[in-house]
Amino acid sequence: MAVLLVVELYPLLWMFLTSLKSNDDYLNNPSWSLPTTWEWGNYTEAWTTGNIGLYVQNSLLAVLPSLALILLMGTAAGFALQIMVWKGRSVTLLLFLAGIMVPAQMILLPLFTVYFQVGLSGTLWPLILTYTGSGLPLTVFMMATYYKTIPREMFEAATLDGAGILRSFWSISVPMVRNAVLTVGLVQFFFIWNDLLIALTFTNNQDLRTIQVGLLNFSGEFGATQYGPLFAAICINVFGTLLIYLFLNQKVMKGLAGGAVKG
Repeated sequence: MAVLLVVELYPLLWMFLTSLKSNDDYLNNPSWSLPTTWEWGNYTEAWTTGNIGLYVQNSLLAVLPSLALILLMGTAAGFALQIMVWKGRSVTLLLFLAGIMVPAQMILLPLFTVYFQVGLSGTLWPLILTYTGSGLPLTVFMMATYYKTIPREMFEAATLDGAGILRSFWSISVPMVRNAVLTVGLVQFFFIWNDLLIALTFTNNQDLRTIQVGLLNFSGEFGATQYGPLFAAICINVFGTLLIYLFLNQKVMKGLAGGAVKG
């Protein structure tokens, strides 16, 4: 366990110490050495001059609506595919799973053309729509798996008591799979938040760049990289998402255990 902790924690510690170094310190001294002078101003420069505040805002504006749409439609689709009885639901689930097999690189150019033709270029809508479409196949599959753990008799009893489909979905199924929803939501959040390819393709305006694309901009005169502010921006990104996971990890473990065992 001690070895694993060193392997996991040392890169984070090294990244934090590097964020407090000057450029000369980073280039001329060993990478494992402590900062000669502790440059706390690197964080201020990353937030203001580096526009990390704007990039974080853009990331939230792209991620949160996408995540809401993914969870709402994915949970509803999982309920329809696993709880409701109708012809063709197995084939429909396979069609959803086929979306996982499509590489993102294949759809970027057609999507870029479509977004340009309908006038969505220059906004965050291409990111929201693309993230939603790419996140739904895995979400639908995972939610359908979680719904297998819920006894069907509960929904049959609700139907006998007069509950309709919508009432059964919102009042019975959603509270019972809330840990699963949280788990899937956290997984999708990290996928979308850490995306670079899609964001780099569809953000043609500097004011719309997400944080991952914004990290590419930390260069000064003649293209020289500003390592201190760059690592400060990376720390803001990494430690922010790490705190989210540490706060929600117990819920995630419960959700994973719930989907792994059919009882």
